Amino acid sequence: MTKQLMSGDQAIARGAWEAGVVFASSYPGTPATEILESLSHYQDVKAQWAVNEKVAFDEAMGAAIAGVRAFAPMKHVGLNVAADSFMVFPYGGTNAGFVVLSADDPGTHSSQNEQDNRYFAKFGKVPLLEPSDTQEAKDFVKLAFDISEQFESPVMIRVTLRLAHTKGMVEVGERKTYPKKPFVKDNLKWVVPPFAKAHRGPLENKLHALEQFSEMFPENKIEKGTGKVEYGVITSGVIYQYAREVLPDPDFLKLGMTYPLPKKMILDFCARYPQVYIIEESEPFLEEQIRFWGVQNVIGKQVFTNMGELLPELIDQQMSGHIAPNDFSKEIGIPVRPPMLCIGCPHRGTFTALNRIKGITVNGDIGCYTLGGLPPYNTMNTSFEMGGSIAHAFGFESAGEPRAVAIIGDSTFLHSGIPPLLDAVYNNGKTTVVIMDNATTGMTGQENHPGTGKDMHGKATKRVNYEELCRALGVGFIKHASAFNPGEVEAAVREAIQWDGPSVVISEGPCVLIPESKAAPKIAFTVVAEECIACGLCFHTGCPAILESSETYRASEHQKARPKAIIDPEVCVGCTLCATVCPPECIVRVDGKPWGA
Repeated sequence: MTKQLMSGDQAIARGAWEAGVVFASSYPGTPATEILESLSHYQDVKAQWAVNEKVAFDEAMGAAIAGVRAFAPMKHVGLNVAADSFMVFPYGGTNAGFVVLSADDPGTHSSQNEQDNRYFAKFGKVPLLEPSDTQEAKDFVKLAFDISEQFESPVMIRVTLRLAHTKGMVEVGERKTYPKKPFVKDNLKWVVPPFAKAHRGPLENKLHALEQFSEMFPENKIEKGTGKVEYGVITSGVIYQYAREVLPDPDFLKLGMTYPLPKKMILDFCARYPQVYIIEESEPFLEEQIRFWGVQNVIGKQVFTNMGELLPELIDQQMSGHIAPNDFSKEIGIPVRPPMLCIGCPHRGTFTALNRIKGITVNGDIGCYTLGGLPPYNTMNTSFEMGGSIAHAFGFESAGEPRAVAIIGDSTFLHSGIPPLLDAVYNNGKTTVVIMDNATTGMTGQENHPGTGKDMHGKATKRVNYEELCRALGVGFIKHASAFNPGEVEAAVREAIQWDGPSVVISEGPCVLIPESKAAPKIAFTVVAEECIACGLCFHTGCPAILESSETYRASEHQKARPKAIIDPEVCVGCTLCATVCPPECIVRVDGKPWGA
């Protein structure tokens, strides 16, 4: 065997390949995106992007029932989308191995919440594994598929952002292939709704069997410390690495399988020490179960915070009593740098247009454009979850706010925006929807989707036509506009708002990071300083290439002098947005040619 340097996501993909996975499906979402991307490079696996996580889960579920090992990795909020399927699948069980992976995001580095998806495993009565490093990330995937087939149950793996993106040396092996299991038509097993009650008892029996398995599971193990202290530590996942780093002295009970828990092993461990610290990131998942058994000598969330990341220095400080569990006042301060859209991002033009229309409420969604709720744009007034913008706007309308506009990205629209638009049509709404079509899934790394005309491997496929799709839903007003021409977008939205029924504006402009944009020639723009009147409108686009000049302009002696604009030619990509908003038209191409040349 050889070793390779891999991220956690790459190691997970390798583990799936070595485990003989035949089919894998997912939807892009940090910190899980790179799992399927890495897996797609293995030719033995059919890996594909789905339009959302429920579809991905169901596709993999179908493949596993049909008889091949299948894998559905996703970010934590993606499991919310797939929850309907996740909760029912254990009732019928699986045929070949099935593993769903949840990549959680403590600290909300790239997410809208901080939920702890370990509770899903308990809620759905699904066995749960938590690797603590990149080697285990690979190995636990293989173990998960074996457990899945042994118990004919879906298995869940939970990792967090730090493990997903941290690199380490991983001992790799060869791929093991498994013959396709025959699918035996058995309605009692596979047609769950009529027989759900009959499945309930066997599901509990399976869970009891898994509890016994957990007692013998080799990755639930005690690791001895130096013996210099009289307390023990129970932990799991990447937090084991953090805790062991700062606490070399106590004995550790390291849990690799955290649902169902090895009750006897834990009770025996707790009986050995006057105190046992339960150190876990996010919610008290382990602590609640252990306290439920009547264990009194455990210390958990009364010491350790349930907010943010439980990093080594925080464990050290909270163990020493130097800071309270939820006191972040002593965090190391770092310079604040607000996130910003890329130079040349088409969304700036759409925000500029919407900001010109007074008296509207803009309901936003999830994507790069969520930054539209921050300065300097301040365009969006609400944003919560994938696909929520259209339904929220219809809700605003239903509450007597007639000028509600939804903005949603192209990938998000396909993910979960179609049903609420159909609902607005069905219920005679007048919601205006702006589909921000940048020809990619931008936020997670420029992945293809049904609107790009390419699959995840870059091969040509059927491309969704948004206008035809919206017309099929019953939308009567649809207009296209260039995202780099705010005046065009503004006019289209103003007209759409007046339409007596649901309306759609498709604001089009390619993401600056997709290959087609990168390959296009870049002609930078510059400011003719003598003509600049320091109106500041170009600054309001929020483009990092536009800077304040040392030169100023004063319209009259009674006005305060304002800085003129200059453009950094090294980073300008020539998107033309600043030129379109400049009243004196003093922003021009550096080569002096007209814009379209």
